[in-house]
Amino acid sequence: MKITALLALSLAAFSEAKPLERRADANEAATIGYATLNGGTTGGAGGRSTTVTSLSALKNCVKQSGPAICIVSGTISGNEVLPVTSDTTIVGKDYKAVLRGVGLKINGKKNGDKVRNVIVRNLSIDKVLAAKGDAIGIQYAENIWVDHCDLQGDHQADKDKYDGLVDITHGTDFVTVSNSFLHNHWKASLVGHSNSNGAEDTGHLTVTYANNFFLDLNSRVPSIRFGTAHMLNNYYENVSDGINARKGAHVLAEGNVFDGIKKPLYSVDDEGVAEATDNDFGSAENQCSSGRVSIPYSYNRISSSQVKNAVVGTAGATLKF
Repeated sequence: MKITALLALSLAAFSEAKPLERRADANEAATIGYATLNGGTTGGAGGRSTTVTSLSALKNCVKQSGPAICIVSGTISGNEVLPVTSDTTIVGKDYKAVLRGVGLKINGKKNGDKVRNVIVRNLSIDKVLAAKGDAIGIQYAENIWVDHCDLQGDHQADKDKYDGLVDITHGTDFVTVSNSFLHNHWKASLVGHSNSNGAEDTGHLTVTYANNFFLDLNSRVPSIRFGTAHMLNNYYENVSDGINARKGAHVLAEGNVFDGIKKPLYSVDDEGVAEATDNDFGSAENQCSSGRVSIPYSYNRISSSQVKNAVVGTAGATLKF
């Protein structure tokens, strides 16, 4: 009886365990990838910080003019996607910060002003209905950093109930998605929205995916059209289709690990190319045409043998502001 009681207490303690958090600075600029170029990505650094606990307060914070830091505290629920203006940082106060059914739309205008310099960090965003938009949608934008986010839908639901977790489209440039946990979803991340948008997208859609954990996903991890993607030290588990380079996309894949995935790196139309270095494809192999892909920034790469331990448990909302 005593052993049973002790076991119950241990299980209860484990279920309530908090993730290991790292203290972070809401004024921190992007530190890796394409978001460090073009003057860097600083978000709302130097602007007023506002802690928000309601949907209305968040909606007002993310659309104000001038630099702004919006600190999300607790769970904010709704059924809409909020437009975000330039020079804005949106961060979760700690691992308990959740946007439930509430997405973020970082959208500029075609042949008009782009949205520039936005940071989204340490947020959990889940179950944003496709009828409203993506969990994080980025269009006609520059210098966007998505870091330490936990993004999901519901893999048991109809595949069209939810749309993308992070979709990057319409000539967007200088984006980094880092240290994030994308899971339990059908359509993870799309770079380039259609085969017919080459005139607008060719020479653009520059994206870095670094140190992310992709788990229990069906496709688009990511799917890349026309753009250039640097896939660096990401870990994949229980993913149906891996990195898909299509329609002239260029992919540099370095130090990624694919656990039990049949198509870790491929091209659905044989029109994309990839340069692959030190990737662990398991029992599968690279199915994409080889080509040289240059990246215009410096970075540190760890060995694929170190990636699982480095990424699992640290990717996601593990910061504290």
